[in-house]
Amino acid sequence: MATRAQPRPLSPAGSAGVAALATGGVASGPGPGRPGLLQDETLGVASVPSQWRAVQGIRGETKSCQTSSIATASASAQARNHVDAQVQTEAPVPVSVQPPSRDDIPRLAAFLRRVEAMVIRELNKNWRSHAFDGFEVNWTEQQQMVSCLYTLGYPLAQAQGLHVTSISWNSTGSVVACAYGRLDHGDWGTLKSFVCAWNLDRRGLCPRQPSAVVEVPSAVLCLAFHPTQPSHVAGGLYSGEVLVWDLSRLEDPLLWRTGLTDDTHTDPVSQHPRGETEVGATAVAFSSFDPRLFILGTEGGFPLKCSLAAREAALTRMPSSVPLRAPAQFTFSPHGGPIYSVSCSPFHRNLFLSAGTDGHVHLYSMLQAPPLTSLQLSLKYLFAVRWSPVRPLVFAAASGEGDVQLFDLQKSSQKPTVLIKQTQDESPVYCLEFNSQHTQLLAAGDAQGTVKVWQLSTEFTEQGPREAEDLDRLAAEVAT
Repeated sequence: MATRAQPRPLSPAGSAGVAALATGGVASGPGPGRPGLLQDETLGVASVPSQWRAVQGIRGETKSCQTSSIATASASAQARNHVDAQVQTEAPVPVSVQPPSRDDIPRLAAFLRRVEAMVIRELNKNWRSHAFDGFEVNWTEQQQMVSCLYTLGYPLAQAQGLHVTSISWNSTGSVVACAYGRLDHGDWGTLKSFVCAWNLDRRGLCPRQPSAVVEVPSAVLCLAFHPTQPSHVAGGLYSGEVLVWDLSRLEDPLLWRTGLTDDTHTDPVSQHPRGETEVGATAVAFSSFDPRLFILGTEGGFPLKCSLAAREAALTRMPSSVPLRAPAQFTFSPHGGPIYSVSCSPFHRNLFLSAGTDGHVHLYSMLQAPPLTSLQLSLKYLFAVRWSPVRPLVFAAASGEGDVQLFDLQKSSQKPTVLIKQTQDESPVYCLEFNSQHTQLLAAGDAQGTVKVWQLSTEFTEQGPREAEDLDRLAAEVAT
């Protein structure tokens, strides 16, 4: 895991060094060009030579006439005085601070009123100062930026060689569920699969024994918990069906299924847009600011800005009993291959991220077609990208090289702040999700059938100074 070195706070010794430089002071002690502690051969005791003797020595002059008069008498007298002072030293008497009397309170109030404007003026001046930009107060020892809390997996699914294809946190943030399926080539339509869930708040959590397991007749490609019902979860299947389960009903969890009719999907469901389009939809993300607005990723590599309020009729290849609309409103510049993931910013209405088979993450503004920036994060596919729910300039991406990359755009716009190695054999990481309730948690699922729950340090969960303003400036680059 790669981390970026952080500036360390000044230690007391470091503060003293800065003070010495600021005042033009000379630091004592041995060093290049500076005399150290010497042995005075005449006195036979250790002493620090004066600057005058040092200069005279350099000139080659001998000044020893005062040696006998300084000799042992003063040295021994000072030694005894030093010892006597040590013996007579007493513990300091604690000073008690008396509360102000009633007579002092009006004078104190008058003083505070006199200095209030000056104090506020200085505080505002400090607030606007950029002197300490990039530095952080470190009251404790530097903590590890990312650590693995849990490694979860269902042995029966792993024994069948199934991948973790999707992850979702429930509305309370205490339960993480994963879908098992396959994303590589092959006919997995009739392969029995699973949806598994673990309650991380349960005592005696067993990482290899999920708290809920649902058998599914087809590979599950995507999963999403209900936004308010903590036990309800929906899954999209390779067969084209969408199923909804109640994980609190262990005997019969199935609540609803679409079935296979003329109005249902005819291809695998990789996410949950409604309706049929003339392009292959691969990913969808709804805006946090407008519930009707969503971004669609496509097999052709171009993102689409879409609206549920569209009124234009969609072009269909077959009759449908449901009136279908054409939701696409705007087309953005494409990736170099299919898009696998999109994510709308929870902090800015116009920004979204996309990732795909070209190994790039694109940051788009909804106000222009070209991306604001493009980052190549992998030589293989990128399968997922997610914006942090609490840090405006932080996002995570999952790669086909087995790692999870955490970006902090406030620190670097070109390289990840942390690279987490999820799989040792470099098998792909297919999915990841931040926990919006317990914001220090990030879950990621991989081709080994494993879900790892990572704990993030406060560096990824607490906003930096002026971070929201930096995001606004980034979005404003669309006008230049």
